[in-house]
Amino acid sequence: MSEQHQLYINGAWIETEASVVNTSPSDTTDVIGHYAQASMPQVEAAITAANAAVLEWGSSALETRYSVLMDIGNELIARSGELGELLAREEGKTRAEGVGEVYRSGQFFHYFAGEVHRQIDDRAESVRPGIEIDTRREPVGVVAIISPWNFPMATAVWKIAPALAFGNAVIFKPANLVPASAWALTEIISRQTALPAGTFNLVMGSGGAVGDAIINSPDIHAVSFTGSLPVGREVAKATAANLVKCQLEMGSKNALIVAADADLDVAANAAFVGAYSGTGQKCTASSRLIVDASVHDEFVSKLIAKLESTTVGHALGEGVDIGPVASEVQLNENLEWVERGRNEGASLVFGGNRIDAPTNGYYMEPTLFINTTNEMSINREELFAPIACVIKADNYEDALSILNDTEFGLTAGIITQSLKTASDFKQRAVAGCVMVNLPTAGTDYHVPFGGRKNSSFGPREQGQYAREFYTTVKTSYVQA
Repeated sequence: MSEQHQLYINGAWIETEASVVNTSPSDTTDVIGHYAQASMPQVEAAITAANAAVLEWGSSALETRYSVLMDIGNELIARSGELGELLAREEGKTRAEGVGEVYRSGQFFHYFAGEVHRQIDDRAESVRPGIEIDTRREPVGVVAIISPWNFPMATAVWKIAPALAFGNAVIFKPANLVPASAWALTEIISRQTALPAGTFNLVMGSGGAVGDAIINSPDIHAVSFTGSLPVGREVAKATAANLVKCQLEMGSKNALIVAADADLDVAANAAFVGAYSGTGQKCTASSRLIVDASVHDEFVSKLIAKLESTTVGHALGEGVDIGPVASEVQLNENLEWVERGRNEGASLVFGGNRIDAPTNGYYMEPTLFINTTNEMSINREELFAPIACVIKADNYEDALSILNDTEFGLTAGIITQSLKTASDFKQRAVAGCVMVNLPTAGTDYHVPFGGRKNSSFGPREQGQYAREFYTTVKTSYVQA
C-alpha cells in the first residue's frame, strides 16, 4: 500500500488505522493515493482543538489574517496547473476545468483577504440621552464545513476562506470521493505558521460516520453544508436540536428558456455549456431546456450539431470537451435515468449510452431528450448527469410558468433579444441567481450565491453577504 495521506488535527498530521483508496474515474487502474479515515475520538479531538484555538485566531491582528489568506491564494494560483491536473485526475472534469477551479479557489482567498480589511462596524444614536451605541461583528466560533465532490476545491474554499477571514476555527470534512484535492489544500494551509494549532483541521471519512458526528456535536457553532436535499434536511434537523447555526446549499432543477426571439446560436451554446460542462455534474446545470414552439426544431438541430462535434474522453486528454462521470455509482444512476426517461415517453435524440474507451473509466455520451413534459420525473429530480431535456412551450408566459414549477430555485436563465422580456424574467423567475443570454452554470465569487425554495437554507454564500453566516453581531451600550 502506498503511504497514507493523513488527517490534520491540532497542527499535526495524524495517521489512522483505516483508509480508503482514491482512483481516477478516467482510469480506475490509476491509483491517486490512500487517504486516512477519521475515528470518532479523532473527530472529537479536532473539535476540542478548534475550540481551544478560536479565541487566539479570533483576536489575531487583521494584517496577520490578511497575510495568511493572501499567501494561500498566491500558492493556489501559482500551482494551479499542477493542482488543477490533480483535481481533474481525481474528479473527472477536464484539465482546463480543473485548472480553472484551482485558480478560482486562489481568487476566493484573495477576495476574502480583502474582506479582512473591510470589517467596519457601525455606530448608532440611542433613543436615550447620554448613551452611545455601537455594533460590531465577532467570529461565530468553530465552523464545520462539509463540501461536495463535484467541486472538490472551489466549494470548500468559498466556505473556508471567509471562515478564516472572520476569525473562526474550521473543521473541514470533504466528500470521501475526492480526498486528494482536500488534502492538497490542507497541506498548503498547514504551512501557514501564523495559524494557531487547531485553527484548521481536516477530518476525512464517510458522511454516515464522520459527517454525522460533526453535525450532531453541540461544540460546533455553525455548519456550512453543500450536498443533496435529503442529507441537507438531516443536517438541518441535527443542528436545530443543538441550536447550531446552519447554512445549506442543496438540490436544483435549473431551467433555460429559449424565447421566440432568441439568437439560436447563443441559445445552443448556452444550453451546451449549462447542461454538459463539468459532465453535467454542477448544481447550476440547466437540465431543463424550455423552448418556444416557434424555434423548437431549429434549436434542437443546432444543439444536436454541437453534441455531434463533442469529444468525450480522459480528463487529461488533449481536445477533450467532456470528461468521465465521477464514479461508477453515478454512472449507473445516469444510465438508469436514461431508461426511465424512455419509459416515461421522452424521445431520445442523442446519446444515452456508456462509452467504451482505451482506459477503464466511467464514460457516458452527452444525452438529449425531446418531447418531454415538466411532469416527468426526469424534469422533477436533480440528475447530476450530462442529460438535458427539451420541453416545448407555447409562449413566454407558458415557459416562465414551467420554469417556476419546481421545488427548487437555484439558477434560471433565458435567451432573448427583448429588453422587456429580460426585465420581466429577472423579476418573476423564482431563483436565487438569474442569467440573461448566458449559461446557467457560471457565477462570480464577489457577489452572493444561493437559491430559493428547497435549493438553499440560511444566509447566502460568497461576497460581502458571507459575513452574515461567519460572524455574530454584538451591540454595545455605553454611558460616559
